[in-house]
Amino acid sequence: MKIPSQIILMAKKHKALAKLKEKQIEQVIQASNQQELPKEDNEGQRKKKMAYLEVAILQYKDTLQQQLNDTMNLVRKKQSRRYEENEDDEAVPVQDQQLDQPEEASSEDESPIYNPKNLPLGWDGRPIPYWLYKLHGLGVEYKCEICGNTSYWGRKAFEDHFQGWRHSYGMRCLRIPNTLHFKEITKIQDAISLYKKIQYDQERSKFRPEYEEEYEDTDGNLLNKKTYYDLKKQGLL
Repeated sequence: MKIPSQIILMAKKHKALAKLKEKQIEQVIQASNQQELPKEDNEGQRKKKMAYLEVAILQYKDTLQQQLNDTMNLVRKKQSRRYEENEDDEAVPVQDQQLDQPEEASSEDESPIYNPKNLPLGWDGRPIPYWLYKLHGLGVEYKCEICGNTSYWGRKAFEDHFQGWRHSYGMRCLRIPNTLHFKEITKIQDAISLYKKIQYDQERSKFRPEYEEEYEDTDGNLLNKKTYYDLKKQGLL
């Protein structure tokens, strides 16, 4: 049993087959040709011959796998489209399509964007709708003196900037921790005054043992620590 000559010619013409699998396939084909079927109907010899042929077919399949996948994908693509679309693709050459695409893209990029109200640009590079601009209050300006008189447009951007790097750096320069106490504070003097008030309140609420610790004398009177030791030094207790 011989391998058809057409299969061998097709395999030799294919570049990937000639580079990767040509030697292996030739060895399999030579081995299969050397095996001659006996005159008797030997089941074992026929199975061995079929095994050689299966190996050769698998080698062809591995080498041409990429071409098979591309062909199947192309067929699925055509089946999922309408007849008119397939006709249009066949009528227009691929090179013409590739040449036309850059011209269309360049013409779109060069065309000026109509934006008379100077609206912010969206993710697609076009101005956002005016109702969205009004909804988020993007026309309202908020200035922050701590950030170096930087302007923030819209309430959301203004609230988010308090945890941003610029505001944190300004607070660090003032030697003030950037905590929630200072949210909505944009003036330097207001931040300094509030920080002093917070420090004063913390000092007052701090535990002071000389005034808040209580001692009891021999008569059962309660005295703070400072008064108790003063009277004890004077010998009055």
